[in-house]
Amino acid sequence: MVGIIDYGVGNLFSLKSSFKEIGAEAFVSSDPQELAKADRLVLPGVGAFGNAVEKLRASGLDKFVVEQANSGKPLLGICLGMQMLFDDSFEYGHHEGLGLLRGSVVPMEGRLPSELKIPHIGWNALHKVNPNSKILSNVAEGQHVYFVHSFYVTGCEESLASTTEYGVSITASVEKDNIYGCQFHPEKSGQVGLNILREFVKERD
Repeated sequence: MVGIIDYGVGNLFSLKSSFKEIGAEAFVSSDPQELAKADRLVLPGVGAFGNAVEKLRASGLDKFVVEQANSGKPLLGICLGMQMLFDDSFEYGHHEGLGLLRGSVVPMEGRLPSELKIPHIGWNALHKVNPNSKILSNVAEGQHVYFVHSFYVTGCEESLASTTEYGVSITASVEKDNIYGCQFHPEKSGQVGLNILREFVKERD
């Protein structure tokens, strides 16, 4: 059972539909008591980091997410949801993240070649950095997934699982123990994305 965390930010319908497509039971909730019953959790997110993390904290779900992750429950952050797993973000100011993973979120502006458009929107190839990544175990080197973002995570070597190239090397996915993150949208990435979600819901020893 997958609990999709609803804190007012994220594309929840397509995410729930993707889990249904792979035969996994999923529900959307903002109630910590209900979400605690799930076997694994997904933290989605779109929009600005500061606004999203403020909403998460206002709901009290920030502490819940940290507690659940520290208990060993599998947690998947998607797009902005992945970014919030890290220490902090420099998106329109400086904002503290959940601190579950080491790293910082920085703007693409000023770091990419000037001819490249921001936000980065479209299909890009994954380059696997961690050969033992669980959720990428059914993804071949160079397969494409769908990105929509203007900021990316740096300084995350201890959890880095894959990168993509967009003028510079960009963190595409992370994985450390029971905590996973995708900068791209697996729910919008066709069969490759569905394979990633399949691996996330797979029972492991």
